[in-house]
Amino acid sequence: MSEPVVTRFAPSPTGFLHIGGGRTALFNWLYARRMGGKMLLRIEDTDRERSTAAAIAAIIDGLTWLGITWDGEIVFQFARAARHRQIAEQLLATGKAYRCYASPEELTAMREAARAEGRSKLYDGRWRDRDPSEAPPGVKPVIRLKAPQSGETVVEDQVQGRVVWQNENLDDFVLLRSDGTPTYMLAVVVDDHDMGITHIIRGDDHLNNGARQTQIYQALGWNVPVMAHIPLIHGPDGSKLSKRHGALGVDAYRAMGYLPAAMRNYLVRLGWAHGDQEIFSTEEMIGAFDLSHIGRSPARFDFAKLESLNGHYIRSSPDADLITALEGLLPHIAGGQELASKLTPALRAKMLTAMPALKERAKTLVELFEATRFLWASRPLDINDQAKALLTPDAKTVTTALMPELLAVSDWTPESIEAVVRGYAERAGLKLGAVAQPLRAALTGRTTSPPIFDVLAVLGKDESLARLRDQTG
Repeated sequence: MSEPVVTRFAPSPTGFLHIGGGRTALFNWLYARRMGGKMLLRIEDTDRERSTAAAIAAIIDGLTWLGITWDGEIVFQFARAARHRQIAEQLLATGKAYRCYASPEELTAMREAARAEGRSKLYDGRWRDRDPSEAPPGVKPVIRLKAPQSGETVVEDQVQGRVVWQNENLDDFVLLRSDGTPTYMLAVVVDDHDMGITHIIRGDDHLNNGARQTQIYQALGWNVPVMAHIPLIHGPDGSKLSKRHGALGVDAYRAMGYLPAAMRNYLVRLGWAHGDQEIFSTEEMIGAFDLSHIGRSPARFDFAKLESLNGHYIRSSPDADLITALEGLLPHIAGGQELASKLTPALRAKMLTAMPALKERAKTLVELFEATRFLWASRPLDINDQAKALLTPDAKTVTTALMPELLAVSDWTPESIEAVVRGYAERAGLKLGAVAQPLRAALTGRTTSPPIFDVLAVLGKDESLARLRDQTG
């Protein structure tokens, strides 16, 4: 019986959860769930200057918002430094590593010589077989892996295929720095082994690390995990996704009004395919996800496609869920505090009534937020320029003449209101739009809204008439 699958997501806390990191976490999570295994979370916080509590909280917050859960306690890499040093010493004791006393000046000269000769191997191995008694006084050594000098190192990658490195081109790389701190290369291997990781799914910028880490595994006699190096996400122009393409952090997409389910669906399709299917429920993703259908070419981030997908999720979401999602968005957007302060049960009920019409037009929760504004805006309304253009003297005359008829409506429903407005328009010899458009401008301050009779109904009779008086008085 094969061992259970254990994947991991291992971000460095640099301030936010990168959108590419979000996809890597999603792929690890989906594969673990598909295989009935576990996904673990490790924070690689060995860079003490950049690893702040706020940065760690931002990563956890981003994963939680995306709906990606992990198993067990979070592992913090820095806390395991003593274990990393222990393994470096073990490699020394078994002759698989050695102390190197090369000075910074010597290392610089080696690098320059290697580059001048076009060699990828930057360290010349000068302390590989020397007696430590020859060490210059006062120099603190690093510990280097005694890497194989012939043959090849192979990674049978689940995405990239069979990748081969000639060992003669690979350095004896550093495992432990002169101050006793472990390098990333050593720490990752020890942590992955101790955490029981069976599958490493990460960006293909780590592919070369895969060769070096494989050498550490082999030196220790440990099983090498299955590796899958996924292409990075590129911008629409084909270059690596960067700040100039727009938002990089998952938190920014939340603030722009994207739903977590839409974000998950969009990210899973960045580099992975399942036939022609575009829309996936979480259950469908878990059921279908595999490593063999991850492409080798970089995926391009397409904001228009994300927006379209988000619109689909908004339209198909239950109305009450959208109100909950809007409430979650309010702390992250301008104007959100105003709505939060007014969100009474009565206003929630109005929003719920209006939601079927509102969500048809919205592609993001921010657009949905703006669409609800007419329900909770303070009087007198802020009328935008396009709406002001509709409130001509003639239009105000029409609205003033209609108000007594609206005042007489006792059954304040869309149907009753429509009958009155249509009757008035016919008697006045006007097209319905000539009456409806000024009404919309006066009642919402905008030129677009849900159907005008629905607007009147949801605002209620008193509020509707008060708003009309504001604009015609």
